[in-house]
Amino acid sequence: MPVDLVKDAAGWDILVLRESRGASAVIYLYGGQVTSWKNGQGDELLFMSSRGTHKSSKTMRGGIPICFPQVGNLGPSEIQGLARCRFWTIDSNPPPPPLNGIKTYADLLLKPTDDDLKTWPYNFELRLRVALGISSLTLTTRVRNIDKSKTFSFNFALQTYLSVSDISEVRIEGLETSDYFDNLRNKERRTEQGDALTFDGEIDRVYLSTPTKIAIIDHEKKRTLVLKKEGFPDAGVWNPWDKKSKAIPDIGDDDFKRMLCVEAAAVERPIVLKPGEEWKGRQEIAAVSSSYCSGQLDPQLVLHG
Repeated sequence: MPVDLVKDAAGWDILVLRESRGASAVIYLYGGQVTSWKNGQGDELLFMSSRGTHKSSKTMRGGIPICFPQVGNLGPSEIQGLARCRFWTIDSNPPPPPLNGIKTYADLLLKPTDDDLKTWPYNFELRLRVALGISSLTLTTRVRNIDKSKTFSFNFALQTYLSVSDISEVRIEGLETSDYFDNLRNKERRTEQGDALTFDGEIDRVYLSTPTKIAIIDHEKKRTLVLKKEGFPDAGVWNPWDKKSKAIPDIGDDDFKRMLCVEAAAVERPIVLKPGEEWKGRQEIAAVSSSYCSGQLDPQLVLHG
């Protein structure tokens, strides 16, 4: 299992995964946050802010932050950063290896501290597996209620910041006809009408009861990122555009042009676990070359091929 525990330039502990044919990934023990994913050709597929830093309780903007047990403002704000602002440990008793033949993976574990239990008084065990293929990255999450008497509920999201060539040249296929909450309009519920989701301004939506497969098509790079999810019924889509970017301290003014946040999520209906029960969620992102048809990328070959 080619995984190295090293320190970054600032002294933070990181795990570096290297696949035999050149792909790589970086995971910070702080937050259990993946901050880099490169394919076999060395292309970076995740976005990191040009102003991102890692200081004490501050999370890094980009990569794949983990949102648990709260997503956004769906609950007390003090628990929003419970998973993403804690140090995780390397799991000494991981689940069995993946069945798909991938040999490069790492397992992390998070349990609540005494201070966490004062804020969110439930005993849990959160496991994360990051598995790296030559052109795929899979995150598998498991939440187990280890409390002897209490039932608890939670929301969850893998807030994935994807690197794109130009947001104006990107489209998303797979969300057609889905209902969504529009966070720019006080969570008004709407229905997606277009054949594909394209971008010409700020967007902040949570799509509900979405398909298990979503395609993010980058015309300029002639590449499609296929997101497959299990256990996550919803999907968030976010880009701050120019005005909002200038108001966010840890995002560069022009960063919005080269990023798109798409997250596998369980938002609309909280997940409920009785004592001893476990929930599992899985997100796989695969990078594939897209075909052209009359000058247009053909997402159907990706979604249904």
